[in-house]
Amino acid sequence: MLQHPTRTDRCPVPPPGSRGIDEILAAARARLRRLAPEQAHLAYRGGALMVDIRPAAQRAAHGTVPGALVIERNVLEWRLDPRCPARLPEAVGYDLPLIVLCQEGYTSSLAAAALHDLGLHRATDVVGGFVAWRIAGLPTLGPTPPARSPSAAPPVTAGRTPR
Repeated sequence: MLQHPTRTDRCPVPPPGSRGIDEILAAARARLRRLAPEQAHLAYRGGALMVDIRPAAQRAAHGTVPGALVIERNVLEWRLDPRCPARLPEAVGYDLPLIVLCQEGYTSSLAAAALHDLGLHRATDVVGGFVAWRIAGLPTLGPTPPARSPSAAPPVTAGRTPR
């Protein structure tokens, strides 16, 4: 009978030269001057570009930062690389101050480091992500409630007289 590994099982021996995600995250963060939510808010108000990389479902469920540019993580580098034909109009150069925002501040660190690799040396992220931003009482919109489909038929009780 095949047994599936559990979280308590030992990990397989990693291949030579590989790094675990904790090491990759620590290396990414060592390259950044990460901002506390309040610092990020001041930088954003001062002209830095706030980039929300969360998927649509997270933004709908938890809310958004008003005015933040939404670029989901899977296309981030293509949209912000100044030399890429698929770039957004906001990708005006390599000195652009960018603040990357994810839900809790993990994916944004990796994303900001990837932007450094493109030459966007002022990219950073928010410590604690959107969760910390909201806890700090900084401006947010939403969450947006799920869309309800309008019912074609009236409620079953319509037209009945209560007894």
